[in-house]
Amino acid sequence: MLQIWALEGIPEVAEGDDLVDLIGRACGDSLRDGDIVVVTSKIVSKAEGRMVAASDREDAITAETVRVVATRESSGHRTRIVQNKLGMVSAAAGVDASNTPEGTILLLPVDPDASARAIAAGLRSRLGVEIGVIVTDTLGRAWREGQTDSAIGAAGVHVFEDLRGQTDAEGRPLVVTMPCVADEIASAADLVKGKASKLPVAVVRGRADLVGPVDLPGARSIVRPLERDMFRLGADEAYADGFAAGARSAASDTA
Repeated sequence: MLQIWALEGIPEVAEGDDLVDLIGRACGDSLRDGDIVVVTSKIVSKAEGRMVAASDREDAITAETVRVVATRESSGHRTRIVQNKLGMVSAAAGVDASNTPEGTILLLPVDPDASARAIAAGLRSRLGVEIGVIVTDTLGRAWREGQTDSAIGAAGVHVFEDLRGQTDAEGRPLVVTMPCVADEIASAADLVKGKASKLPVAVVRGRADLVGPVDLPGARSIVRPLERDMFRLGADEAYADGFAAGARSAASDTA
């Protein structure tokens, strides 16, 4: 049976705060071997000092961007879908102004997998239990409206459940089935954490089979390599790129 609950008692996090101590105090002796602690990336960013002035938002997005996927203007507002330094494709490179002090914005952690490993190792040592940690952020989904929480950092958790080679309920072989259980757990935990309830950490119990060594591949392994990305550009950008390539080819043929 899967159980999920939010941890109460975690105060507002500031730069330099010890997340292992804050989460450990909130947990008390409630954690068991095999539990998975799900931590909102905002408190990780706050503890790591990733806060900048809100007036620098557009510059911050640009600084965090390594590749522009699509840009759209609507009612005077510009939306940029980009690949950030973590390899993730998202709106505004993950730069966020929600749940932050007035006049400030948050950048994502520099290395969410490393942050997750530090929290997992610290909690395991402090509490004497073998737990996993997932660091989450809210992302949009191609082809679907709305947002869900996804794993951007992980430690001590198998981020995929590889079912390839097994059979379905009818005995047919599963060829490509590999659920991203880290994302599923991140979304499930958000149901109890919420967006405005100031409950940034949740515990998921019932999937101890996914918990293992702290140095298991992290959430970076979830990001699809560019060479296997079938949708590297937005529709308008892909059209413009193809049109420009055609024009160059035509000019070369007539030269």
